[in-house]
Amino acid sequence: QVQLVESGGDSVQAGGSLRLSCAASANAYNYIAVAWFRQAPGKEREGVAVVYITDGWKYHAASVKGRFTISHSTINMVHLQMESLEVEDTAKYYCAAGFPDRNAPLSEELYSYWGQGTQVTVSA
Repeated sequence: QVQLVESGGDSVQAGGSLRLSCAASANAYNYIAVAWFRQAPGKEREGVAVVYITDGWKYHAASVKGRFTISHSTINMVHLQMESLEVEDTAKYYCAAGFPDRNAPLSEELYSYWGQGTQVTVSA
């Protein structure tokens, strides 16, 4: 069983930056990739970015590409650096771990472990 704990959520103004972190309780034998998803009120959850712990391969959703960067400092710690935040980025951000297929790296059904989420609020 893998426990994931997110941190770093906050309220910021548009144009600001935040760094989210995800700490995993178990080693990478239980997963090959860690991703960030987000869900805004009244909207479906969407994938934001994923990093494969095995080789560092990364994928960012088009909506955040060029503004957000996913990284991992250890096999148990993943970060999401968010720059040039927009009001539309307001959501609860979740990290998830699993065995996603690189053809569809942000498919939710391939992630077995989820954190409780951290709130990001961006004001105009």
